[in-house]
Amino acid sequence: MKIAPSAVLAVLALSAPAYADAGADARSYLERIATLDDAGPELNAVIVSLDPDTAAAEAQAAEKAGLLLGGRTVLVKDNVETKEWPTTAGSLALAANMTGRDAPLIARLREAGGVVLGKTNLSEWANIRSSNSTSGWSAVGGLTRNPYAIDRNTCGSSSGSGAAVAAGFAWAAIGTETDGSITCPSSINGLVGFKPTVGLVSQTFIVPISSSQDTAGPMANSVHDAALLLSAIAGPDYGILGPGDLHYDFTAGLATASLSGKRVGVLRKAVGNDRKVTALFEAALADMKAAGAEIVELDYDAPSEMGSAELTVLLYELRRDLGAYLAGSPAAIPVRTLADAIAFDAAHLEEEMRWFGQELFVQAETTTDEEAYKKARADSLRLAGPEGIDKLLADSKVDVLVAPTVGPAWTSDLVNGDHYNGSIGAGSLAAIAGYPHLTVPMGAVEGLPVGISFMGAKWSDAAMLGFGAAYERARTATLATPSFERWQPPATD
Repeated sequence: MKIAPSAVLAVLALSAPAYADAGADARSYLERIATLDDAGPELNAVIVSLDPDTAAAEAQAAEKAGLLLGGRTVLVKDNVETKEWPTTAGSLALAANMTGRDAPLIARLREAGGVVLGKTNLSEWANIRSSNSTSGWSAVGGLTRNPYAIDRNTCGSSSGSGAAVAAGFAWAAIGTETDGSITCPSSINGLVGFKPTVGLVSQTFIVPISSSQDTAGPMANSVHDAALLLSAIAGPDYGILGPGDLHYDFTAGLATASLSGKRVGVLRKAVGNDRKVTALFEAALADMKAAGAEIVELDYDAPSEMGSAELTVLLYELRRDLGAYLAGSPAAIPVRTLADAIAFDAAHLEEEMRWFGQELFVQAETTTDEEAYKKARADSLRLAGPEGIDKLLADSKVDVLVAPTVGPAWTSDLVNGDHYNGSIGAGSLAAIAGYPHLTVPMGAVEGLPVGISFMGAKWSDAAMLGFGAAYERARTATLATPSFERWQPPATD
């Protein structure tokens, strides 16, 4: 729902649980970062953070002011600009990208009483540099480790944000997604992650891949917390709507959201071939059915041309959009075009390309056919939206689409790259269409978290959060807890 700006903070604050001592909480989070990220298992989730005194003072002031977030701490993926620190996208080429600016979503976050606790590691350049990368690695931050099993992957590209919240380093985090980069790390790290409808959150001052598909979104420990954070950051760039910018309360109705009478469409062919993931998913469907939902099986295969069209779009927009961002940075950076970034990597082989190359960067630099791009964008949008999600919802008269989000975390392997199970999940549909996609934990496979996806029509963000909250209450599965050790088979009864 939309609320007039004059009342937004007071109204939204009513839906937020009180914080006992925001300053003490901020200090506690920083202590955990020092103990578990900088030392101990060295998760490498956080690149830089506030000093404890500054964090505590900011949190206490926001709590005392009665603002929406009440001094809650938020970690921010390091492709989103914050005024205190450089924004590197994980690349040494942007190590000096100190713009002194807050992205509009960060300005909104602070205005709502959130404390930007630090910046998180990510898959370098948001995982668009190479098709053979290891998710969670960047030249700036190294390899992020999964709190549930430190030899396992955190998925990309919001890897540090996912690992950090799972490890208890902040109340919540900001991730960004082009295709899977909020939902995959959230699923693998046992979190709620929400990729909103593209356009709901400002894209300005975020190191881009694709203006068609990029969006920031919340990663948190519950649907309510994700919705509360989204309420703080949602909205277009200031001034676009003129006086009276509208604000949004995405927590409204979550406490009473119900699955009763809802028709849930199961993307059966996206369940994949892992029998343990399938068993978790069937248990989740049983929980929803017990809560009053009607389960509807859907027969859908994503057309192969949708993925190839998406790649053309991403490569074309990467060259264009990243080039525009680099050219416009006020910082003294050595790269101003994608070609410059390619040259920088070639000149810093050992630091930047020891583990994988930049073949996607090189391919993007030659993807310049505007007419082919326009056709690919029209085709991908049509196949994922009107002929994809919209048609599935309308033809089967279902309210939401569900599937497992992704399989359990795979072993990190810098030498050979990622080796995840590609048969599981259907998140590309929502990513390409620009529609909302929520993942919620549904259990664990051998101690490794797995999430369930809720996807719906454009601008149905509040409805998707409602489905997630209702499922969260109905869920009977036991969730895993982080071990901060290498994976080993859990004991069986």
